[in-house]
Amino acid sequence: MQIGIPFCRTCGILLPTHDGIDWMPGKFMNTIRHVRHFAAALLLALTGSFALTAQAQDAKTGPLPVAPGPFQGTLDSLQQYRCPEWFRDAKFGIWAHWGPQSVPMEGDWYARRMYIQGDADYKDHLERFGHPSEFGYKDIIPLWKAEKWDPDRLMALYKKAGAKYFVSMGCHHDNFDLWNSKFHRWNAVNMGPKRDVVGEWQKAAKKYGLRFGVSEHMGASFTWFQVAHGSDKTGPKAGVPYDGADPKYWDLYHQPAAPGDTAWYSTNPDWQKEWYSRVTDLIANYHLDLLYTDGGVPFGNDVGRDMIADLYNTSLKDHPGNLQVVYCCKQTSGGRWIEDLERGVMAKINPDPWQTDTSIADWFYNRHWKYRKADWVVRSLVDIVSKNGNLLLNVVQRPDGSIDPEVEAMLGQVGDWMKVNGQAIYGTRPWLVYGEGPAKVKGGAFKEDFGFSAKDIRFTTKGKTLYAFALGWPEDGKMTIRSLAPPAGRITGVKLLGYRGTVRWEQTPDALVVTLPEKPVSDLACTLKISGRDLKPAPLPAATAEVIQPDAKGNVTLLADAADLHGSQINTETRDGQSNIGFWDNSGEWAAWKVRFTQPGTFKVSATVATVNSESHFVLAADGRQFPGKVEQTGDWGKFRDFDLGQIEIKQAGEQTITMKPEDAATWKAINLRKLTLMRAE
Repeated sequence: MQIGIPFCRTCGILLPTHDGIDWMPGKFMNTIRHVRHFAAALLLALTGSFALTAQAQDAKTGPLPVAPGPFQGTLDSLQQYRCPEWFRDAKFGIWAHWGPQSVPMEGDWYARRMYIQGDADYKDHLERFGHPSEFGYKDIIPLWKAEKWDPDRLMALYKKAGAKYFVSMGCHHDNFDLWNSKFHRWNAVNMGPKRDVVGEWQKAAKKYGLRFGVSEHMGASFTWFQVAHGSDKTGPKAGVPYDGADPKYWDLYHQPAAPGDTAWYSTNPDWQKEWYSRVTDLIANYHLDLLYTDGGVPFGNDVGRDMIADLYNTSLKDHPGNLQVVYCCKQTSGGRWIEDLERGVMAKINPDPWQTDTSIADWFYNRHWKYRKADWVVRSLVDIVSKNGNLLLNVVQRPDGSIDPEVEAMLGQVGDWMKVNGQAIYGTRPWLVYGEGPAKVKGGAFKEDFGFSAKDIRFTTKGKTLYAFALGWPEDGKMTIRSLAPPAGRITGVKLLGYRGTVRWEQTPDALVVTLPEKPVSDLACTLKISGRDLKPAPLPAATAEVIQPDAKGNVTLLADAADLHGSQINTETRDGQSNIGFWDNSGEWAAWKVRFTQPGTFKVSATVATVNSESHFVLAADGRQFPGKVEQTGDWGKFRDFDLGQIEIKQAGEQTITMKPEDAATWKAINLRKLTLMRAE
C-alpha cells in the first residue's frame, strides 16, 4: 500500500526502501517497537484505506470461479451479509499461530528477517544454521517435526479455558501451506511434520464442540519473501545469491517481482490467481466456520471480493438458507464482513460485530519473551465484549507443538474465571454505554495496554439482565457505578457472581454503591448481576484532567497514567506492572499534566525512560517558558533509567500545565516514558 510515511522513526530508514516493502502490517517482529513506524499507515487501514496503487486496482485477472449462490464479488452484493449469531454469542476464540517459523524460537517474521543482513535473525541464523545462500528457509522447514503436538489434548484445554471457537494457521507469509494443498507442494502433508495440520485441528475442534476457522496470510507473501532473492552487500559473501534466487525453489520463494511491485499486496495478476486458487481450495475442502485474512480485502480489486462471495456461497450450500461463516480482515466493512484489529480495540461500542486478534507473547514462539498474565486476558476480554467485539487470543506453541507449563496454568485461571462469570460474557450484547472509569482507552490497532483497575466498569446485557464488571477487586470493598445513579431507573436486585451470600447495595444520589465481601471472589475481575426496570445510563460529568498535588516536601511526580495525551498514536501501556507512555513515534504528539504548585521555586527534573534509540530531544514547557532536554539509549524498551534533565523554575504558585513535546521531527526518536519527577532544589 502506497502511503506517504517518509521514514521509520525507530531506525531512520526511508520507508520506500525499508526492508524492501512500503508497508508491512503483519505480526509483531522480535522487537515490538520496530513495527510501530507502521501505525500511521494502520490508521488509514482502519478506515478502510487498504487501497493499492492504480496499477493494482486496474490489474485484470480474468473470470474467477465463484461457488454458485446469491453473493457476487461486489460491495453491493456483499451488503446482504449478516453476521451469524454463533459468532456474536461466542466472544472468545483461541488461535494457533504456529508453523515452521517456530523452529528457531526467535519469534515472528523469521523467514523474512533471516535474509536481511544485519538483522538480529540474520545473525542468529548465521551462527546456528549457516549462511542463507547455503542453508535457507527451505532447510528450516524439514526441522519442524511437531513431534509432541497433540491437538486433541490442546483442544480440550482450550475448551476448558472458555474458548468457543478455534482458528488454525493456514499459511503464513512464509508461503507454507498447513493443509493438504492441491496447488502447492510446500505443505505440511508433504514436508515437515507430514500431517494435515488444519485437518487435525478441525477434527479436534469438532470433537469438543468448538467452531473452526483458518487464518491466511498468503496474500502478502509474494512481496514479503522477495528478500530471499537478494545477497549480502558486504563481507565475505557479498554478492553471493541467497537460496531464494535459485529457480528450483521459486514455488516457495516466488519468482522475482516486477520493478515497483513492493506493496503489501502484489500487483501481479498471475500471483493473485495463484492466491485465489489456493484459498478457494481451502474453503471447498474444509468447510470453514471462519476465515481470517492478515490485511485488508486482498488485492483491493475483484479477486478479494470474489473470494468472499465464494466463501459465503459455500457456507449457504453447506447450511441451506442459514449462512454460518465469518470472514475477518483488517478493513472497515459496513457489515459486509467482520473488521479485525490487530493488538487493539475499539474506543466505544461498534454497531457491527468486530474482533481483536492478539497474542499472549510474540506471534511465533520466542524464547526471549514473557507471557501475558490471566488478569490481562480477562480484562481485555471484558472491555472488548462490552463494545460488541470478540477476542481471538493466540496461544504460543513450541516448535514441537507443546505449550509451556506457565501458559497452561494461565489458561486454567482464565477457565476458572469463565466458569463463574461466563454468563455475563457468552450470548450477551452491549448495553447503551460500554462503561466508565479512569482508563484512557484509545481505539485502533497496536493499542492494548490500558492499566485497567477496579475503578474501570464495563457493562453487558442479556435479556432483561444487566451485568456490570469491575476490572479488578476494589481495595475499599465497594463497587461504585456512577452510570447507575438514580436517574438510571429502578434497580430491584444485585448479586455478585461467585458469591453465595447477599451483598448490600444502595443508590446514592451519585452512584450505585455495592458493598462487597471481605474476601475477593476474584482478583481478575468481579461481576454484578443487576435486575431492574427501565435501566438507562445516568449522564456522567465530562472528564477533567487530574490536577496533581505536590507531596509534603513540595516535590511533584508526573506519572504516565495522569498525563493528558495529545495525538492519535501516543498511548499508555503496562510493563512489569507499571504504566508508561509509549507508541510515541510521531513528533507531532505530546503529553501534558496539570499541577497545582503551593509555592514558586526551582525544581530539579528527571525523566524515567526506556528506549532503544541513541538520542531523543524534547522540550518541557512550564510557567510560560521552555526547557530543552534529551535522553539516551537504555538498550531495551523495558529497561528504564532515570535521566537528569536539569532545572526548571516556577515563578507563580497555583495551577500550571507542564507539557513534554518532541523538539522537532529531525531529533525525535520514540521513547517509553514512565514518569517525570520534579524535586524542589535546596
